[in-house]
Parts: sequence; C-alpha cells; structure tokens
Amino acid sequence: MSDPRNVAHAKKVTQEKVHHPESGSGARPRKNRKKTATQNDAAASKPAPAEAAKVEQAPGDLEKSVAVLSKLKDMEFHSRANIETLAGLILTIEDELKQKEFSDPIGALYAAQDGFHTKIAALIESYEAKCESLKPSS
Repeated sequence: MSDPRNVAHAKKVTQEKVHHPESGSGARPRKNRKKTATQNDAAASKPAPAEAAKVEQAPGDLEKSVAVLSKLKDMEFHSRANIETLAGLILTIEDELKQKEFSDPIGALYAAQDGFHTKIAALIESYEAKCESLKPSS
C-alpha cells in the first residue's frame, strides 16, 4: 500500500498545477508562499484608508470580482428556476391533488424564494457597477 502522505502530496501537486498553470512547474516556490502569508497577516492587521484602497488594487481583483459576479448570476438563475418550480407545485397541490393544507407552506417557500431573488438581483446590479469601476480605463 502507498503512504497516505504521498497520496495527499500528489493530490496537492495536481491541484496546484490546475490552479497555477502559468508557473511552469505548477508549484510556487516556498519562499513566495511564506512571504505571501506574512504580507497577508500584515495587511489584515492594518486596515488601509478607503482612498488608498481605491487607488491601489491588486492585479487579480477584476478577475476575482468577475468570478464572484458569475457565481451570483448563477445563483440568480437557479433562484428563478426555483420560483417557477414552486409555482408549478402550488398549482399541482391545490388544483390537481386538492391538498390545500400544503399550499400555505409552499406559498411561504415561494415568498421566501421570491424575496431572495429580489435581493440577489439588486446585489448583482450593484456588483456589476463595482466590476465596471475595477476595469482599467483605456
């Protein structure tokens, strides 16, 4: 049998190659890892002024923000699908199955999902504006 540590290491190396394909070997040097962790600790302990944060943005902020926006849009899409499914279930339970005792709980779920959909749509709109502000002006 192989050592579980070797299997875990191989898995980690494979994941790093997938997540960092531009580095050639797939793994970042240990020296940079320590430096990054130290820098993150220092940055977390000292909050930067708001104006400085706007001026100095990390190079990957736009890409990460676009990825977040994509996930939010995906959630919004599934939220809309859930609303449509719940509406269909309400009709089935009330009209076809005549199980009126379940129409109120499903109606409450419908209302909650509709509220979530409304809030995530507003968040997407404001986050899109944020992503636009992160784009470099050409």
